[in-house]
Amino acid sequence: MSPLAITLWLLNVTLDTVGQLAFKAAAGDPDAGDGLARWRYMAARPWIWVGIGSYVAEFLVWIAFLSLVDLSEGVLLGSINIVVIMIAGRILFREKLTPLRVTGILLVTAGVCIVGIAGGG
Repeated sequence: MSPLAITLWLLNVTLDTVGQLAFKAAAGDPDAGDGLARWRYMAARPWIWVGIGSYVAEFLVWIAFLSLVDLSEGVLLGSINIVVIMIAGRILFREKLTPLRVTGILLVTAGVCIVGIAGGG
């Protein structure tokens, strides 16, 4: 993979992680209330907008990344986002990492490493 593709891939992982964490922070606020009031509360908070902005930027980065790699390689490399988000969720939100989830993390990581080493064939 070219240095540009690697940079775009890492930027994609970062933007997706920031977006997911921002959405979790917005949705998990105990002061948000219920129903329509909850949505109004979240819309007035910066976290929801950080998440939306991250997703818009991620979309653009993802398109640029896919222009440089095969779709099959890009999708497999993109699955590392799951691992990063789960670890970040554990660190920031104290979410539980069960043995089954840790096994999944290890398998996804191994798959991404294999794809990265193979370099698309």
